[in-house]
Amino acid sequence: MISSTIERIINLRESNNWSQKDLAEKMGLNKVTMNKIEHGNRSISNDELLKLANIFNVSTDYLLGNNEKDHKSPDWATEADRIDLDKLLQSNTPMGYGGMSMAPEDKEKVRNVIEGIYWDRLKKIREEGKK
Repeated sequence: MISSTIERIINLRESNNWSQKDLAEKMGLNKVTMNKIEHGNRSISNDELLKLANIFNVSTDYLLGNNEKDHKSPDWATEADRIDLDKLLQSNTPMGYGGMSMAPEDKEKVRNVIEGIYWDRLKKIREEGKK
């Protein structure tokens, strides 16, 4: 596991004033397992990474160190909303133009735009549904 991921998990846990035991319970793990994760002695599964992202309300890319922004979803977003967005953003659809691949910084810009559009649209749909 990449140390930046571990650092981010620890920082997020501590910023919530949670012990390893608290986070382990939220993850459905025991404290020993959480301790192993935080010390780099146990890897995190994809499902666990997604759980962590949902618990901390951040993107999986942020946890993995692929993105410096934590991309917190709006307060009104549900876990299902975050999972849907994550699936959209992690799809294997190639992003390119003119036969060239996009640079990582361009992909990040596209990701930010898509994420903004997604949350705005979902909010509008929910507000229209309440009428």
